[in-house]
Amino acid sequence: MWPSRSGDRHQVRREEVAALRRAVAAVRQGDSRYGGGSAQAQAAAHLLDQWALPLFSQPLSATREHELCAICAELARLAGWAALDTGRHAAARRYFDRALYWARAADDPDAITYVLATMALHSALYARPSTALDMIQGALGPGMHHASARVLAFTRLIEARAHARASDGQAAGAALAAAERLLDAARPDGAPEWLDFFTYPRLAADAAEIHRDLGNFQACFAWHEQAQAMAPNAFTRSVGMRLAVIATAHLKAGDVEQSLSLGHRSVDILQRVDSLRAREYVLRFVSALTPHRDLRPVGAFLTRVRQELSAPAS
Repeated sequence: MWPSRSGDRHQVRREEVAALRRAVAAVRQGDSRYGGGSAQAQAAAHLLDQWALPLFSQPLSATREHELCAICAELARLAGWAALDTGRHAAARRYFDRALYWARAADDPDAITYVLATMALHSALYARPSTALDMIQGALGPGMHHASARVLAFTRLIEARAHARASDGQAAGAALAAAERLLDAARPDGAPEWLDFFTYPRLAADAAEIHRDLGNFQACFAWHEQAQAMAPNAFTRSVGMRLAVIATAHLKAGDVEQSLSLGHRSVDILQRVDSLRAREYVLRFVSALTPHRDLRPVGAFLTRVRQELSAPAS
């Protein structure tokens, strides 16, 4: 339920900010379960422009202004993430820039560091790892002494992903180990609510992908085992993407049967998710199956992908 609006110029109340926070949490949960193309995730941009920003025209205490700036930062980041997830990369960059502006306006080291880490992840996935690593240095520079341990752990994890994309196993391993140490040191009550998803199983899920990218399949499988505590009904997109990652690793390790089993489980989950990025993970597995496409089980899987994910299983 969205916050209510009125035409009078009353002082923005705590209840209005609390209602807006609940709406932001609903967007965050909807994005994770249904993908960036879902109505839930797409609501971030509407909330930002139609509900949050107009509150700045009302009388604001210093506390309310600070809270609203932080909320605007998270809404803009969520809108950018939804754009990234649906392949609208120019829009994603614009929203991330807005998120960084509002995080700085809120003077929130956690939010600033997290937005920069998200921008770095965007670059690691779709641009150049070197650009991502430059952004990570920007995040760790001012944030290292002020951001919380959990936020810094997430940032070092993104650094590890960028190093893996650059095929630098030693640097990726060092960054991943640093992320583990920081996450171990994080206080249970010290995490911002928007980072409550970042638990050890989530770190393990990313670590599995890191080792898949590096070609270290045994480590990939070991991390996958540790990531299986993530609930598919809450982290639907993430779980489905990880299964596609592990399917690809098993295929590259020579186990076609196991790879197809995991591929089918990935499709089972992701057919409920509106995410171009998730479909791209499945298509990477599809591409790796090309040498085996004459096998009957492989052909059946490719047909299923084509029919159920509306993606060309070439």
